[in-house]
Amino acid sequence: MADSPNLSQPGHRGSGQVEKSSLLGPAEIRELAARLGVAPTKKLGQNFLHDPNTIRRIVAAAGLRPDDVALEVGPGLGSLTLGLVDAVRHVHAVEIDPTLAAALPDTVSAAHLTVHPADALRVTGDRFDPAPTMLVANLPYNVAVPVVLHLLAELPTLRGGLVMVQKEVADRLTAGPGSKVYGIPSVKLAWYAEARPAGKVPPAVFWPVPNVDSGLVAFTRRTPPEGAGRAEVFAVVDAAFAQRRKTLRAALAGWAGGPDRAEQVLRAAGISPQARGEALTVGEFVAIAAAAKLSGYGGKLSPSDAEPEERLMTGEPVGEAPIRDVTP
Repeated sequence: MADSPNLSQPGHRGSGQVEKSSLLGPAEIRELAARLGVAPTKKLGQNFLHDPNTIRRIVAAAGLRPDDVALEVGPGLGSLTLGLVDAVRHVHAVEIDPTLAAALPDTVSAAHLTVHPADALRVTGDRFDPAPTMLVANLPYNVAVPVVLHLLAELPTLRGGLVMVQKEVADRLTAGPGSKVYGIPSVKLAWYAEARPAGKVPPAVFWPVPNVDSGLVAFTRRTPPEGAGRAEVFAVVDAAFAQRRKTLRAALAGWAGGPDRAEQVLRAAGISPQARGEALTVGEFVAIAAAAKLSGYGGKLSPSDAEPEERLMTGEPVGEAPIRDVTP
């Protein structure tokens, strides 16, 4: 194994780009963590990426342009950040751990890197200059879906992205109508973007090694469907999947003010009252919200009414009260 590099002064090109040899491997990651007194915590969902080939694969699969501004969430010890600064004109790195945020500029000493010590679920678009155009991140498993949805809502300048998440979450984010794993995350991401699976990542490339595979999700922003606003549509989606095994006539009864009113709205939208939410496209959810708006029916479902598996996918702990409203 090669000698560990000087982590406070990694090899950079004059433009702020990073030499391939300076990407961090397992030995460098552990050395840097020990130097900082950092131990990965489950609370923050920290699993540090330490495989240079995987980093190069992510950067290549992201389809970055030289003039892009990348937004990275949870840079950790800087493995992916080192790859990103080599590919774009600016990188914004949002890190909630103050120790890691303070150390990142030493590990990645690039002039076109801005580190934001902040919670990605609370950042607003006005703090990023230049404005991000691509989201590329190894996201903490426990907040992956709400982070993606929040950033797409908050940053209209994002044209797309590539995120690494738990494989189960990746499957849900990219699922289409009729799939067993199609649900709230699938529909809400489809509101903002077209998503597709971009590969699987094995546990061995992380420290500590997680118990599950990871998946890459690529997405390209699109113009949202017309007919109803995001909040109105997402309220229908929440209601439809809160009781996903029931027909829409029954599942939307609480939202619409009764099963008869739900049926009326569904028929006005051209949707069978006997259909289930898992069969509907995002456009059909928009049609329901639009029909409800015209009829004066429809309300907002409390996140606490969501089924456990759907709450898990939106970052809320199963068996506990929801920790936040994850509908941006």
